[in-house]
Amino acid sequence: MAVRRFKNVPPTRTRVAMRWVLAAFFGAAGIAHLLAPVALLAITPAWVSYPREVIFVTGLLELAGGVALMSRWRQAAGIAFAAYAICVWPANFKHALEGTNGAGLGLSWWYHGPRLALQPVIVWASLFASEVTDWPWRSRPRG
Repeated sequence: MAVRRFKNVPPTRTRVAMRWVLAAFFGAAGIAHLLAPVALLAITPAWVSYPREVIFVTGLLELAGGVALMSRWRQAAGIAFAAYAICVWPANFKHALEGTNGAGLGLSWWYHGPRLALQPVIVWASLFASEVTDWPWRSRPRG
């Protein structure tokens, strides 16, 4: 399967740095999915079929995506991470509304509020860092 190249989106040091940060972030999340699935089961919505297996597979995909983000597959990885961030948002809301964290400790809205608010930023950062979009800094055509 060929990856569509998005034109006129230049690579920059900022994008490269963001790719490293996102690769580390998603890599750490992938390791957490593999090493501590019980904590994540507590925040998985009930409608998710085979939750333990889903957590395991998403952990593997986060690790693979982190590697892909640093390769020529970065645009596909960026799109996948943006979609993934949207798909896990219901679990983040469940986590916030039920106040569970797998360790039995409630977390306050000082944790949940920023986490929920930053989810769209993660979507954007995945697309921007992977050179899928240059919004909001794109240059306007002169004319």
